[in-house]
Amino acid sequence: MILGAHVSTSGGVSQAPLNARKLGITAIQIFSKNQSRWSAPPYTTAELDKWFRNYAECGITNAVAHDAYLINLCATDPANLAKSRAAFLDELQRADQLELSAVVMHPGSHLGAGIDAGLRAIAASLRMIFDKHPHGKARVLLETTAGQGTNLGFTFGQLAELIHLIDAPERVGICLDTCHIYAAGYDWTTPEGYERTLAAFDRIIGLNNLHAFHFNDTKKKLGSQVDRHDHIGEGLIGRDPFKLWLFDARFKDHPALLETPGEMDDFTRNLAVLKSLLNLYPFNPFNLL
Repeated sequence: MILGAHVSTSGGVSQAPLNARKLGITAIQIFSKNQSRWSAPPYTTAELDKWFRNYAECGITNAVAHDAYLINLCATDPANLAKSRAAFLDELQRADQLELSAVVMHPGSHLGAGIDAGLRAIAASLRMIFDKHPHGKARVLLETTAGQGTNLGFTFGQLAELIHLIDAPERVGICLDTCHIYAAGYDWTTPEGYERTLAAFDRIIGLNNLHAFHFNDTKKKLGSQVDRHDHIGEGLIGRDPFKLWLFDARFKDHPALLETPGEMDDFTRNLAVLKSLLNLYPFNPFNLL
């Protein structure tokens, strides 16, 4: 796997590769604009030039964006739905300006309309956005969620249905969050549970649709449907289960992006934990390769 993290863009997106270099990583996730606002000024030519220069100089090999938290592509209020669609279109356009490989998104919250209605609304929104941005290169990665509140995407079946309804396989995929699927009830923390979970994912969605990971431990128990990230090895998942992903040759080229709490020092600590697993187990203890 290609270890990485969600890095700050404080001072402009061009600062993100510099922050990655401080962490010693080559894969990053960023917010392409302020995550708590609907809109943002366009990038200046100077900022884009600095982004590409820093990207190359810092040896970044993979970069994705995460969409703004305000966006809900199945919002039941027409005004919020329109703003969400416009904001997500802007996310895709910004991602293409930065030549990012993908935009990760939480699918949406149905807000009482029901799961089926919510899934249909998300798919309709994305089809509409793709029609307005037909030649977009950044793939939309639907993130697995914990299922908190009315959030959608907490079962593999829901995500498979979304991919089917969107009907644009070349433009969508999945980002798997280790905390979220555990909170949603998928126990991947033993070799047997890991293989069972991956077999279910492959049968229902297809491993070919899995393009990126969020690596997080969890503060909440299995099946709680509560989304609370924790530091690697300090939550209920623990340290050792993460070696199941790290030693799986199927994902050797996939980015594994930390979203653990805290700042740069905390990312450094979490990355050290993951690297220690690689050092402790130079062979594959579970015959997954």
